Amino acid sequence: MYRWLGTAAGALGLLVGSLVCGAPAHAQGGAQVGTLTCNVASGWGFVFGSSRALRCTFAGSGRTEQYAGTIQRFGVDIGFTRAGVLIWAVLAPTSNLAPGALAGNFVGATGSATVGVGAGANVLVGGSNRTISLQPVSFEGSTGLNVAAGIGAINLRYVPQGHRGH
Repeated sequence: MYRWLGTAAGALGLLVGSLVCGAPAHAQGGAQVGTLTCNVASGWGFVFGSSRALRCTFAGSGRTEQYAGTIQRFGVDIGFTRAGVLIWAVLAPTSNLAPGALAGNFVGATGSATVGVGAGANVLVGGSNRTISLQPVSFEGSTGLNVAAGIGAINLRYVPQGHRGH
């Protein structure tokens, strides 16, 4: 069974790697405008995917913004993973991002393997006209037993300052 998982994860990794290479060139460049730090809820992966809640803080241009949302993996995702933290560098074509500019969908390829304390990489593209890139800075500090590879997606909702307790 483990040999099958390794083969499936490897094949899926090649497939999703080719998808990331096809991302628009304008989404892959730009200046770093800040960082996005997300606390990821614990959860189970169920053979063909998982979905976990996120609470994120964007810090850049002298301000912070709060976001809530979900992270999803579509592909091989088996096992339980405890809560973790993901940190991305936020790249954009301009340093003047409007409040809430990170709200929306981000997609890309993911790869992760966890046995005990693990590390995973997630490169995602999205935002306005797919011009914002989220490049991994710090990896999942999760613990548990999990193997995941596939297409990743994040959906972020902007949480205005007056609504943060909701």
